[in-house]
Amino acid sequence: MAGITTSFASKPILSKTTPFHSSFSSKLFGLRFNHVYLINSSSCSSLSSSAVTSPVTARFGGGGPRRSSNDRRRQQSDAEDDDKALDISSIRSATVRLIDQKQEMVGVVSKSEAIRMADEADLDLVILSPDADPPVLRIMDYNKYRYEQQKKKRVSQKKSAGKASRMDLKELKMGYNIDQHDYSVRMRAAQKFLKDGDKVKVIVNLKGRENEFRNKAIELLKRFQSEVGELATEEAKSFSDRNMFIVLVPNKAILQKAQEPSKKKENPAVNEVSSSV
Repeated sequence: MAGITTSFASKPILSKTTPFHSSFSSKLFGLRFNHVYLINSSSCSSLSSSAVTSPVTARFGGGGPRRSSNDRRRQQSDAEDDDKALDISSIRSATVRLIDQKQEMVGVVSKSEAIRMADEADLDLVILSPDADPPVLRIMDYNKYRYEQQKKKRVSQKKSAGKASRMDLKELKMGYNIDQHDYSVRMRAAQKFLKDGDKVKVIVNLKGRENEFRNKAIELLKRFQSEVGELATEEAKSFSDRNMFIVLVPNKAILQKAQEPSKKKENPAVNEVSSSV
């Protein structure tokens, strides 16, 4: 907001000090007042007989946070979505499929009947599926619905942001002589952890005389890494102690490629009606 400048007159109180400076400022509205009076002792008598006025200038405005263009565009987009959801005049069909405020399917009714029922309930009539045949409408408190949806979205974004910035370490322990069934269980668990974006630490413990089978333990870890394949890359390993291990981290490039085809195959069901929306 552009600054607003105003001027008003004030009468100074004369003193024997020459010159007399008066200034004060206020942090509440960003105001600053300045007075400078040059008073000669010889002119005090003449000034006392006449009113002396001096202009004081105050500047208002310029305070408060400015909204970015992204915020304005987001608010404009939300407003447009609200208008489309509440614009019943855009429905050309004479009949609609109605869901009441209890999320129960009322069935196919006339558009005027749906409007009447929403008015009686003192709620909004919201368009869910305008392209369905007939269009699907629902009676609800739209402001409350929007608030709940935005709240869920913020929680989901916080969780996804926290998950993206944090990588958990999952441990899988095996014996050097593990059977095939238990080995397969650990392999599936490792693949799941890696696809979820977590690290996997595979450990083989050698106790007592089991140290004699160190070579089998090393072969087991190498086999495990080989069967995981391109899904993970090696971050660290240790084959020197009794507790041998290998740490695998997710291969982000492979995971992204695996997710792209699934997104392309997804086709939105235009005519699908869900009372939970």
